[in-house]
Amino acid sequence: METGQDTSRTLVGKYLARIQAVDRSGPELKSVLEINPDANAIADALDAERKAGRVRGPLHGIPILIKDNIATHDRMMTTAGSLALAGSPAPKDAFIVERLRAAGVVILGKTNLSEWANFRSTHSSSGWSGRGGQTRNPYALDRNPSGSSSGSGAAIAANLAAVAVGTETDGSIVSPANVNSLVGIKPTLGLVSRTGIVPIAHSQDTAGPMARTVADAALLLAAMSGTDPLDTATKPADPRGTRDYSRSLVRDGLRGARIGVVRNRLFGYSAGADALAEAAIADLKREGAVIVDPAPIPTLGQFDDSELDVLFYEFKADLNTYLASLGASTLGTTPRSLKDLIAFNDAHKDEELRYFGQEIMLTAQGKGPLTDATYRAELARNHLLSRTQGIDLTMAKYTLDALIAPTGGPAWITDHVNGDGGTASAPGPSTVTSVAGYPHITVPMGFVRGLPVGLSFFGRAWSEPTLIKLAYAYEQATKHRRPPKYAASAELTR
Repeated sequence: METGQDTSRTLVGKYLARIQAVDRSGPELKSVLEINPDANAIADALDAERKAGRVRGPLHGIPILIKDNIATHDRMMTTAGSLALAGSPAPKDAFIVERLRAAGVVILGKTNLSEWANFRSTHSSSGWSGRGGQTRNPYALDRNPSGSSSGSGAAIAANLAAVAVGTETDGSIVSPANVNSLVGIKPTLGLVSRTGIVPIAHSQDTAGPMARTVADAALLLAAMSGTDPLDTATKPADPRGTRDYSRSLVRDGLRGARIGVVRNRLFGYSAGADALAEAAIADLKREGAVIVDPAPIPTLGQFDDSELDVLFYEFKADLNTYLASLGASTLGTTPRSLKDLIAFNDAHKDEELRYFGQEIMLTAQGKGPLTDATYRAELARNHLLSRTQGIDLTMAKYTLDALIAPTGGPAWITDHVNGDGGTASAPGPSTVTSVAGYPHITVPMGFVRGLPVGLSFFGRAWSEPTLIKLAYAYEQATKHRRPPKYAASAELTR
């Protein structure tokens, strides 16, 4: 665009053509739920600004996709993939959408997701929603794209936009990035506002970037972050301001860095992923990192059940607040509470409950208020185990800059009978980082029979500049990512 070779308008046109060729036809990924009908007009306005000498920043005129649980006050819907919210206009843009529009992006459309961010059933199929159907993995079309930011992952792997925004409560950015050979950043809780995002749980929810390179992810994260007066979790980030993560994009950023390998409970689920991780450790050493191996987190596995119980409590409270804020539906179907939503699903079983149920929602509906002693005790204990006695303890004990482990295993075969499974859904670093509210970055580290697998870098709160520096140096040293070929299945011969 700087040279005039392209404009925002021509880029929008090229991406729309790819969406038609790859998402709507051809492999039919079903990763994009909805196209922004105003995308061309927005691109024209941004091109006019550029021509007049006003360039808002590095994302000026860049087409991006956002997950369909992030509110946009425009002609697109915000439904979390559910037919229950079809026709319900968002009362205003989410705070991060305001930030992105101010940065000059073109919101090209909304991506499919695991419905309600995969908080409906223990037997769900990631990437399926009542509104959008089943998203497919572009590396092997019979494999799962993982979730819940399934559409964002598949779309960016297939180059249907420059970058995308996903959201994570536990694994929903890093897991689809893992199986789609992407960079995914789950930021420190509070770096990015949650206002206007369909919630699961305020103690863990955050949005974050999904991209094909660390540099692109860092640019998007900088544009998204900022203090929101309506989200008190962003207040601790205020003294830090908006990060200029470009200073972290250093080719020799691994030199002298002390990196701990978390083997306990994070290795041993996929032989292929473990082998790639061993090769990654050797690469890190070659690039000058000091490897501390092992560097166990002693509390892993001690808060899995209580994490879920906390999510039940917060889901009921947070979703009730969100639904109550919505405008009237043009279809007359807008639920005003979790109880209403459960009733809607029961009344529309053929569309919404055709593959799996809503037992998670039913359990959450049975929970009490956030003043319950059980909830408050579990939340405090989870923070103690994941932070003070977990990540913080291990990093201090071994004087570390970051921790690493495989993000997960390769993608499993999509199964609407049994739901999710396989090594990609095995325990990974996402649980401890999500419960702690600490940052987590995954970067492609290779392939297992044609299926991507990622390497996770994670650490203390607000350590995004360090993690981006390490992830960028590893990415540049290895350059494992390669584009998908839309194979019918995995490479089953060695």
